[in-house]
Amino acid sequence: MIDLPGIYSLFSEQAEESCAGDFLSFGEMDAILVVLDASCLERNLPLALQLLELSDHVVLCLNLMDEAKKKGICINTKKLSDLLGVPVVPTAARSRKGLPDLLSALEQVLQNPTLPKRLPQLHTNDTDAFSYLQEGCASLLPQVKQYPLLLDFILEQKSALLPALQAQGYDAWQCQEILLRAQAAQKLLTKDIAIYQQTRALLFQTQADTIAAAVCKRVSNSDTITKRMDHIMLHKRTGIPCMLLLLCFVFWITVAGANVPSAYLMAGFEKLGDLLRQALYNMHTAPWLIQLLMDGVYLTVSWVVSVMLPPMAIFFPLFTLLEDFGLLPRIAFQMDGLLQKAGAHGKQALTLCMGFGCNAAGVTACRIIDSPRERLIAILTNAFVPCNGRFPTIILLASIFLSAGNAWLSGIAVICVVFFSVLTTLAVSFLLSRTVLRGVPSSFVLELPPYRMPQVGRVLVRSLLDRTIFVLWRAILVAVPAGVVIWLFQNIYIGDMTLLGYLSAFLDPLGNCMGLSGVILAAFLLGMPANEIVLPILLMVYTQNGMLVEAQGMAQAGALLSANGWTWCTALCAILFSLNHFPCTTTLLTIHKECGSWKWTLFSFALPTVIGICLCMLLHGIFGLFGIL
Repeated sequence: MIDLPGIYSLFSEQAEESCAGDFLSFGEMDAILVVLDASCLERNLPLALQLLELSDHVVLCLNLMDEAKKKGICINTKKLSDLLGVPVVPTAARSRKGLPDLLSALEQVLQNPTLPKRLPQLHTNDTDAFSYLQEGCASLLPQVKQYPLLLDFILEQKSALLPALQAQGYDAWQCQEILLRAQAAQKLLTKDIAIYQQTRALLFQTQADTIAAAVCKRVSNSDTITKRMDHIMLHKRTGIPCMLLLLCFVFWITVAGANVPSAYLMAGFEKLGDLLRQALYNMHTAPWLIQLLMDGVYLTVSWVVSVMLPPMAIFFPLFTLLEDFGLLPRIAFQMDGLLQKAGAHGKQALTLCMGFGCNAAGVTACRIIDSPRERLIAILTNAFVPCNGRFPTIILLASIFLSAGNAWLSGIAVICVVFFSVLTTLAVSFLLSRTVLRGVPSSFVLELPPYRMPQVGRVLVRSLLDRTIFVLWRAILVAVPAGVVIWLFQNIYIGDMTLLGYLSAFLDPLGNCMGLSGVILAAFLLGMPANEIVLPILLMVYTQNGMLVEAQGMAQAGALLSANGWTWCTALCAILFSLNHFPCTTTLLTIHKECGSWKWTLFSFALPTVIGICLCMLLHGIFGLFGIL
């Protein structure tokens, strides 16, 4: 069984839909199960009609019958089956209703193929072009006689055509002959190929509307929960404030709820570390190797796990619950206008939300954007929103220097930081879309599903395994060598100064111009493997321990930072640079995997860093101008 991405048409040029369309057009399959939304039949029927033109082994699954009933929609499934000539099985998959009937229908179709009732000939106005094409291809692809719709794909030279021919054993000459004949057939068309495609799509949609009208009957116009909620969530005045409050609530739960498990994890790692250190001593391991393994690798990994795991384990399930409930598509709907004005794609709103949990996960989520140009904009700007690795540093500095220990002021400061990051993302997207990534914004189909109760068990499993554990494991792989590097930089002396001291001295001039220092910039640079370890590196340098340390309390951390020259101006510049600096190594590797290009990976490193340096210099200059440093 192969589960293909959900599509609306075989003729789409978008990446996921094209992949599924290619397989359905040229792949080898025993049967096709088409899942239709019973609450909006006319939206999915065009795809079903297209698939009936490609196979005699088709079963239609009319899912969400319970949602259709709530909307007062009654569907005559027997009449629909008679009109199409294939089995139609009503189901409600969430409650497992109709699934045994569906399996029986599949078994019956596999044993006894049906003869679907297909559309009238599509090529009546272009008989010369398609007769010429069919004549040349029939000897190589006999199935075009039985399924004439394949001629459309050959005419358009779909990306899967050549691999399909090669898989069937055709040599390069035969493949080239088919392509040449397709090019010649295009010249025989009575209209442009793009106009022909539109005409063909309209034909399928018109037929689908006719069938849907014949089999669907609305028995009531009840005011559903979805309609009532959408009056609020999609209203131009109440929608955005409600969604902002909802996101703020999610952030608050994530930040507040992660503190306790993070502390327990750190305490557990500390006890485990003592046992491992004692075991290494008992094995007569060299002292320098014990320090490297325990004070370098182990402490770095424990910091990454303790700080990353709790927020991700809270944020990703909450985010997935919002998705399952039906809110995320509505957030994209509300953000679409702003993002279009910035030259970006509406779906970037969803990837930005993922970036607040983890920028690497946000970059991976950019796959949902079909346009390569707009996908690249979303990837390059995802690092401008703070991930959970940067939140601890931002919260600590805001609590110590910007709010005088007042929890409410600290919360307001963090929300302001989040809003500023979103504005920066929009501004950079605007600049990219009008400079290096110029182009016309694309449209997209945004399906607004009905609000429904999430399946909590499935959500927890999916979010924890597919997102949390995946991202955490990638971060751990990066943290291991990072721990070695950090320990070496703090423990290798050249003369009277460590390598970290030399690095800090080298970065001092730039740091002073930015309102920071060389030590702070060195901490950000060495913290590139994981943003969670920036603050521990700073404390390590200030305490001269030669190993990562954990602040015992906010007051102690504030006293230590103040003793080393920190002011509220320093903290503000550090927060600004924390928002706008190079992505972590995990995110950079993910960007390279998604883009397949080191050029764009390096650009994603340089872009936020240069912007962050310029913003800090500007802010520091303003402070200096008014004498408030």
